[in-house]
Amino acid sequence: MRTSLWTLLAAACALALAQPVRAQSFQTAAPHAILMDAESGSVLFEKAADEPFAPASMAKLMTTDIVFEALKSGRLSMDTEFTVTEDAWRRGGAGGGGSSMFAQVNSRIKMSDLIRGLIVQSGNDAAITIAENMAGSEAAFASMMTRRAAEIGLTRSTFRNATGYSAPDQKVTARDMAKLALHLIETYPDLYKIFAEREFTWNKIKQQNRNPLLTLDIGADGLKTGYLEESGYALTASAVQNGQRLILVLSGLKTARDRASESRKLMEWGFRAFEPRQVFASGETVAEASVYGGEKGSVPVVAKRPVRLLLPRGSGDRVTARVVYQGPLPAPVEEGQEIGRLRVMRGDVLALDQPVYAGEAVGPGTLSQRAMDAALEVGTDLVRRAFDKASGKGKATDKAAEKAANPS
Repeated sequence: MRTSLWTLLAAACALALAQPVRAQSFQTAAPHAILMDAESGSVLFEKAADEPFAPASMAKLMTTDIVFEALKSGRLSMDTEFTVTEDAWRRGGAGGGGSSMFAQVNSRIKMSDLIRGLIVQSGNDAAITIAENMAGSEAAFASMMTRRAAEIGLTRSTFRNATGYSAPDQKVTARDMAKLALHLIETYPDLYKIFAEREFTWNKIKQQNRNPLLTLDIGADGLKTGYLEESGYALTASAVQNGQRLILVLSGLKTARDRASESRKLMEWGFRAFEPRQVFASGETVAEASVYGGEKGSVPVVAKRPVRLLLPRGSGDRVTARVVYQGPLPAPVEEGQEIGRLRVMRGDVLALDQPVYAGEAVGPGTLSQRAMDAALEVGTDLVRRAFDKASGKGKATDKAAEKAANPS
């Protein structure tokens, strides 16, 4: 008999944790913050991580990704030269009132230097020069940034310029910026090393990297600061200790000193207060997903690698794991096909969110099996509609299986 995951979800919702999960023990003055373990994707701390704010110069991380992708694909090289336009010189140069690499108008600069002007010196003139040479205009380049953001999973970010200058509707979230940082680190490991460079000299002017964590002995190696009067002082940062990498984003602090202090405290707390715990082994079945019109009525859902979570040291508390997918899945289903997301909650914190896959193939069923599935699906849909009508909700399309997982 086929088991409906709607039934599993209803049963799972009735599960109570054996004991309360410990609340986050860190407090920060930053209005927006997130701290994430890079390897597992575990969220160690978050505060308003999905609320939008102006990114300021952290928008240059998205500008950097556009450039890095073009370098990786071969469309640009480190020897490619771009011309500094008058617009880039006027709006992004020293006279523009913001950070600048002091590029001279109409000069030609190699990409190897422009990148350092963008990353190390946070030059607005470098950002505008890149945008106008790559896309014809900064507005067109900003559209590229927004499209690229969506491609790599930044679901709540919209860009209006390459610099981070104040602009209506230019918004990001702390969670999206953490995802972007992780993407840069994992996708461009060699180019990412530029973020750790302490200084860069252009036009005989030496400037220090603006990342305050690089001068501290905590293993920091990137990424980018930001400041606007409307959004305060911000930072997207990463550090490595004993082989463990953490990614931090915070925004909304009142002073640069507050930014440096809060960033250091959060990083040190993350490295000190957590330990890895395994939730699921590689290839372990974490749920069963319903299949429509197949030779089998369900398919095992697996993770491709061990699912590890960082938990407070000494904690024996349970966490809650849920697989969410659109279903039932139409046959055929291929082995290894991505079919949903594994979401692990630690209290109210979305501690882990990663893809899960079909553990085996399910081929099309016989004609009689498909006919039976069609009839069953009609009946199930009637139940859904009745439930939705009673609860005042629209038709649900997500199905989920949830279980209490005691990490070992």
